[in-house]
Amino acid sequence: MKVLIIDEMHLSIIPLLEKNSFEVDYMPEIKREEIMEIVGNYDGLIIRSKTPMDRPLLQQASKLKFIGRAGAGLDKIDLEYLEERKIHLFHAAEGNKDAVGEQSIGMLLSLFNHIGKADGEVKKGIWKREENRGEELQGKTVGIIGYGNMGSALAKKLTGFDVRILAYDKYKSGYGNEFVEEADFQAILEESDVVSLHVPLTPETRNFLTLEVFKGFRKPFYLINTARGEIVSFETLNQAFDLGILKGAILDVLENEKFKTYTQEQRTEFENLAARENVIFSPHIAGWTHQSYIKINEVLVDKIRQSFL
Repeated sequence: MKVLIIDEMHLSIIPLLEKNSFEVDYMPEIKREEIMEIVGNYDGLIIRSKTPMDRPLLQQASKLKFIGRAGAGLDKIDLEYLEERKIHLFHAAEGNKDAVGEQSIGMLLSLFNHIGKADGEVKKGIWKREENRGEELQGKTVGIIGYGNMGSALAKKLTGFDVRILAYDKYKSGYGNEFVEEADFQAILEESDVVSLHVPLTPETRNFLTLEVFKGFRKPFYLINTARGEIVSFETLNQAFDLGILKGAILDVLENEKFKTYTQEQRTEFENLAARENVIFSPHIAGWTHQSYIKINEVLVDKIRQSFL
C-alpha cells in the first residue's frame, strides 16, 4: 500500500510505516494543488492540518483507504464524506494527551503564582514580594468539560494536587471513580473554581461559551482552553472579565491564530486580552513536546497496522 505524507512529521514515521510494508512518499513541502494532482495514486494519507480534507480534494483520491491524522482535532476533515466512501480515519490523541495535561497544569501554576510577571520584574532589579503573592491550587474544584483522552489525562495529573475534580461529558457516562466525579453541566457552573475545556470543534461547540453561559457560573473562576479557540471568542472573554466572571484565563488556542488576517474588531479585542496581567497565552503548543512528536507516530502507525495488516 502506498502512503503519502503531506505535512512535516518526526522522521520516525517513515521507518515505522516501511517496517509494516507500506511504501512511503514523504512530501512535507507539497502544495494543495499538487496534492490534488497525485493523491489518486495513494492508498493512505498522513496529515496534520496543512489543508482541509474536503470533498474537492477527497474526490481526487480514488484509491484512498485511510487517512491518518497526526494529532487530535478532526474539524478540517469532511467526516460525512469519509463515511460515505468507507475511508478509515485514524487519529492519535493518545500520543499527546500527557503533554496537554502537563501544559495545562504548568500554565495554571504560572498564572496562580505570577511567575512570568515576577521573573520579568526580578530581571529588571525589581523585588516585589507582596504584589506577587500567589494562589494555591490545593483545595479548589476543577471542572473538566469533555472527558476524552485530553480531559482524562488532565484529571489523572491533577490527582496529586488535592483538588476536587468534576468531569462533564455530554456523550459519556460511567467514568466517575475515586478521583473524578461524573457531573452534569449545572454542577460545573455551580461549583468550579477552575474550568478546563477539552472538547473538539464541531458546530455544537463553536462559540459554545457564550456570555449567557458565563453568566450562569455561580462564582468567578479561571478558564483553561487548550482545545480550540473557536469555542469562545475574544469579545466574550473580555466581556466576562469586565463583568468579574473570569478571574484569569490560560489560552493555548485563539479564535483566529493567523494574526495577519485579523479584522479590526478581532485585533482590538485581542489587544484588550493581551493587556490583562491575568491572561497567559501560548502558541498552540499544548501537546507539542519532543516526546509527543514521536509518540503520535507510534500511536498512529499502530492503529493503521491493526486495521490493514
